[in-house]
Amino acid sequence: MLEIEVIGIDGVAPGGSEGDADGPTATEVEELCALALSSAGVDEGHIAVQFVSEERIRELNREYRHLDEPTDVLSFGVDERGPASGPRELGDIVICPEQTVNVREAILHGALHLSGMDHETDDGEMLALQAELLRWVQ
Repeated sequence: MLEIEVIGIDGVAPGGSEGDADGPTATEVEELCALALSSAGVDEGHIAVQFVSEERIRELNREYRHLDEPTDVLSFGVDERGPASGPRELGDIVICPEQTVNVREAILHGALHLSGMDHETDDGEMLALQAELLRWVQ
């Protein structure tokens, strides 16, 4: 079973970001994560999705990627390799709506990273799956 925790959704404007017709609800965030993870073969574990300000995502980007600039989405995997001791903790997705053209796409992108996919090292599979999933949900 997947457990998806959504934090800070109230900070996402009802109108969404520039590329969104409207911002996602907490239920939709959960559904998007479940869709991405199940499409990548992950059907159990816990993730948290947090919506943050440009200042906060810049701090995280500087600390973990050594880039002193805001970004759209960051993923922090926890139980990425090997067996977990207890319920699997997949990790956290941090999204800055102000830096995101499409919040739904950022959610899918972050969840696919937590499934173990990586567009920087694969042959295009992650971004192809992301595009396909985005077409399904729009």
